[in-house]
Amino acid sequence: MFLGEFSCLPVFYLLRLRDRRRAHRDRDPAPSPAPSRPFNALLFLPPALCDMAGTSIMYVALNMTSASSFQMLRGSLIIFTGLLSVAFLGRRLEWSHWAGIVLTILGLALVGLADLRGNPGGTGHGLADVITGDLLILLAQAIVSIQMVLEEKFIFSHDVHPLRAVGTEGLFGFSILALLLVPLSFIPAGRLSGNPRGVLEDPADAWCQIRREPLILAALLGNIGSISFFNFAGISVTRELSATTRTVLDSLRTLLVWALSLALRWERFHALQIPGFALLLAGAALYNGLHRALRGARNSGSAGSDPQEREALLGGDGDGGNIQG
Repeated sequence: MFLGEFSCLPVFYLLRLRDRRRAHRDRDPAPSPAPSRPFNALLFLPPALCDMAGTSIMYVALNMTSASSFQMLRGSLIIFTGLLSVAFLGRRLEWSHWAGIVLTILGLALVGLADLRGNPGGTGHGLADVITGDLLILLAQAIVSIQMVLEEKFIFSHDVHPLRAVGTEGLFGFSILALLLVPLSFIPAGRLSGNPRGVLEDPADAWCQIRREPLILAALLGNIGSISFFNFAGISVTRELSATTRTVLDSLRTLLVWALSLALRWERFHALQIPGFALLLAGAALYNGLHRALRGARNSGSAGSDPQEREALLGGDGDGGNIQG
């Protein structure tokens, strides 16, 4: 995952080098990508740590619940992001935002209830495993919301190019996890381990599997490419619109995952998932101001960042690059 993010960094510098040469040749004083304000690269270390922790927790939770419930419960991200936007970004939530949050909570409750009614996906997990998995998903979304709010604050404060932001986070994450592979290769994991040596991580066994099965390598390369594009697109949305808009768009993939899981018979259908998913989409749409766009009362661009918030981030007190405790 972090290797895919890190691949955005050399792409950024190659594009900047190309545009500098083109600007020098054409005598254009404004090359693209436009230079960002000076900033300390360590600002993107906290988002990288949040990304690392949230993703790790979600992988654990995915083994305890169904894929569709996993995706639907990720809709809770809009709740945490909205509340943290008030605390860290100074955003004011309108009635539609609070109504969207309430609908999302109701939708999450129905999805969680559907997850508890049966054996998700036929995996044989007990009730305690399902509840633990659902709670872990909610915890992961709280951590990821911190990541998105920090990214929005830092990107607006320093006008960082999305490729550079994603690549910098990927550099931190890839370096940290590469170093952690050393101790993790010697820590016994018991039944939690899925490798012959019974440890948390076994890089040698992983390389052996990749060499023997080219399909694994193809899947890894595809994963790297998709993650690179996904995170670049996500931070581009955060930069041009807002972190909340990013969470709304991200939640729409839930429909595709749910439909695919049912079509491939990877899990069983639960009737409560339909109203639960409908409430989640309605909450996301209401939070993002879709009702205003449908009424035509405001410009369709009203779903983006609050102008006062953007002004406060780009100007204001001058310490926008620091993490407020």
